[in-house]
Amino acid sequence: MRFQLLDIVPHVENPVTGRLVSAAERLDQTVESARRAERLGFDAFSVGERHAGHFLSSSPTVLLGAIAATTSRIRLHTGVTVLSVLDPVRVAEDYATIDQLSRGRLELTIGKGNEAAQFPLFGLEIDDQWELLADKYALLRRLWRETDVEWAATPYTRAQHATTTLPRPFAGAPRVWHGSATTLASAALAAKWGDPLFSANAIQPLQNYAVLVRHYRDEYARHGHDPRHAYVGAGSGSLYLADTTQQAKELYGPVYDALVAATNVPGNNTPFRDIDHAIAEGPALVGSPQQVIDKIGRFHETFGHDLQSVSLPTTLPIEQQHEQLDRLASEVFPALRRELPTTLWGEGDPYAARPAFAGGSEADAAAIVEASRTVREPVAA
Repeated sequence: MRFQLLDIVPHVENPVTGRLVSAAERLDQTVESARRAERLGFDAFSVGERHAGHFLSSSPTVLLGAIAATTSRIRLHTGVTVLSVLDPVRVAEDYATIDQLSRGRLELTIGKGNEAAQFPLFGLEIDDQWELLADKYALLRRLWRETDVEWAATPYTRAQHATTTLPRPFAGAPRVWHGSATTLASAALAAKWGDPLFSANAIQPLQNYAVLVRHYRDEYARHGHDPRHAYVGAGSGSLYLADTTQQAKELYGPVYDALVAATNVPGNNTPFRDIDHAIAEGPALVGSPQQVIDKIGRFHETFGHDLQSVSLPTTLPIEQQHEQLDRLASEVFPALRRELPTTLWGEGDPYAARPAFAGGSEADAAAIVEASRTVREPVAA
């Protein structure tokens, strides 16, 4: 199994303490966490994109550019690039620039996003969201693969004539994943093109997402693609590791319950009543390291996924967030890498050599040793 750290850069106060860092500090935390994830051996770091709500991720290309300049191995992902509201030409140019800066470490995850307010902000109709996504992706694929593109106007994209976007990607078109959270449309689009799927697996019960993954695999086979390359990624819910599950619930439970009460709005609502319910039946990774290993194993039994994404509890002080990274790297990942092998970014993956040195699957030895020596004492949320 491979591992990704995702930050959609929420900017909200800790609901228990009222603490809120500045926007500048919050953005710096994202870059700092990416650097630390690379040292600890994460395979990928992903930046989200939001254009509504309390988030600072409206310009993921800027953040990824900063991260590209200060890392050397870890793959750079998006989660998701809201292609439905964007200009495909601009997307091709901006992300090819990041691909060049990072020497081929870029991969996109595209989607229509889950914020209804973003469509009127860009002068678009939410009823067109799926058609916009499919049409713009078809154009993006051509822009990255051809030097002269003749594209007839559609209701969703303007005409393009002899378009050559610069820079070109570093070493061929980057891989594109498709984010799927609530409907079959993104899963079907991924399967049509033979691309990998990324299941959100963040809010709803596991079986809801399992329906999307099954549909993807069925459609992937129906379109005649090689099933060996039907890679699947999966997100997760809230993350908090402690020596025991009870300790994790005591330390993080009040924060979780207050955040759910404050943010449980249409499009981001969760059916889980409290931290106990979320741990027992939802995607939350809250508990002891062994409990988290077992839960990701249950995800894998359902999805057969290759890439596991996690997100830090970003309302907590950055020192506590990085303690979570350290524990994941030293106490959770080794067992899952050993027990759940994958060809993703390895032998047999068509994108593995894009380029061969991309990715941070080998952790910095000193970072792992330091993580394993960290003294872990209960701390206030």
